[in-house]
Amino acid sequence: MPGINPAPQSTLFWPKAWVTGILAGVLLTMALLGAIIWWYSGTGPWQWMAMLRGGHTQINVDQPTVVHQIQQLQRLETVNYTMDKIISGEHDNVYLPKFLAGDRLLLVVHGEVFAGVNLANLQPKDVKVRGRSISIHLPPAEVFTTRIDNGKTRVYSRDTGLFSSPDPNLETEVLQEAERQLQQAALRDGILNSADQNARNTVSSLLKGFGFSEVNIH
Repeated sequence: MPGINPAPQSTLFWPKAWVTGILAGVLLTMALLGAIIWWYSGTGPWQWMAMLRGGHTQINVDQPTVVHQIQQLQRLETVNYTMDKIISGEHDNVYLPKFLAGDRLLLVVHGEVFAGVNLANLQPKDVKVRGRSISIHLPPAEVFTTRIDNGKTRVYSRDTGLFSSPDPNLETEVLQEAERQLQQAALRDGILNSADQNARNTVSSLLKGFGFSEVNIH
């Protein structure tokens, strides 16, 4: 009708395009975020949204993902065994008595033994996944390191013969013997059994966090 100007087309359609662009951007951002979370934790976007709502979450992970996540723990150190012990060592002269040519050393040694399970050795065949049930055969526990804390180790006594001087190699030999005795004491006290049990508990908690309701570790 003459005298009535229709509204410009851009006024009618610009808000719709703007809203569509925002929605597309939000959806793309959520998709990228979900992909990142799935890549690092095996958690899908729906499980992630459920966590945000505070609901119960079951994380569906397959066998390769479980193997990868456990292997990432690598050397799982589960036991730290400490001991203070007096260790002795001596050098004698085959021709002269000790009070003339002997060298005897007593050290108060503080040492530590670290044990655990090297999960980097876990093989795919060691993991079986059936729905929400999982069975895992862990590598055996082992002693990782045995070390003497020099800051807490001191000379208790040293007796040197009248015609001899302290042997610089004697202390090294005593420390080596101390490491051997320390490791043997830790093994006798069951450090490997403790390391194995602690590793089982740690891995079991990890797998239950993934959403498995039945976890068998052997």
